[in-house]
Amino acid sequence: MPESVTARRLSGLRVLAAEDNAVNQLVLTELLAIEGAQVAMCDCGADALVRLQTQGRGAFDVVLMDIQMPGLDGVQATQAILKEWPQAKVIMLTMYRQDAYVFEAVKAGARGYLLKDVDARELVDAIRRVHAGEVLLDAELAGHIIQDFRAKKEASQPLHAELSEREVQILRLVAQGYTNQEIAAELQLSEKTVRNRLSEIFQKLHLNNRTQAALYAIREGLARPEE
Repeated sequence: MPESVTARRLSGLRVLAAEDNAVNQLVLTELLAIEGAQVAMCDCGADALVRLQTQGRGAFDVVLMDIQMPGLDGVQATQAILKEWPQAKVIMLTMYRQDAYVFEAVKAGARGYLLKDVDARELVDAIRRVHAGEVLLDAELAGHIIQDFRAKKEASQPLHAELSEREVQILRLVAQGYTNQEIAAELQLSEKTVRNRLSEIFQKLHLNNRTQAALYAIREGLARPEE
């Protein structure tokens, strides 16, 4: 057999394919079987999710997921699958390169997407690459996802937004190396109050000690060491 054919065989890979079109089901099943894959076919996202829940994610190496399906669509099914099995290797199948659903599915953790009119060789190569740990993303889609993550990060409030003005003052003084006694004197509080406020600060910021609190304050720009 020519090397080009041998190199692209799927060699027993277990593929779960969710596709609601009967013709596409037949084409996928025959193509992947010819390439050496073990194929399980289902016609909706809900069925794919049930298959994985009953047989376990380890029963399949790669999941091909059509985006547009009745009931639980491909994006919803992918989100549910990846919530339970974050390492699942899901490839989305779509008719359109600029499909907004692709964007949502990839953000949820899908390893990429393929157009439904992709040729057999590209499909097989994509499955092998994803199984090997690669991600199928073009530069444009990757850029949109990065921008979206950055925007959400900038829009989200930092943990210290939950702190009161007094707690921020205490945190700032901790970062400057003040002891509890010195903080109490500076803010005209009792040491007991300072200790209690510090405990509340640690809890709100998910910190364990003064060192972590000081580092947090410096990192977030709340204080400079030894101002």
